[in-house]
Amino acid sequence: MEVTVPLVVIVGVIVFVAWRYLGLRLWQAILALVFGFLLAATTFAPGISTVINGIAKWITNQ
Repeated sequence: MEVTVPLVVIVGVIVFVAWRYLGLRLWQAILALVFGFLLAATTFAPGISTVINGIAKWITNQ
């Protein structure tokens, strides 16, 4: 999956909103970031990529 700038911006906005308005603490954001990197190195990475691609295609077709 090719991660595009708009996808990164959308995720960044979601994290910012969670931090600003939902009380997400910095250590929680860092923990989620580390978890994401570790998850990308597992055998689940291709399945997660497939799900994200499917959701992106579903959103763009509607």
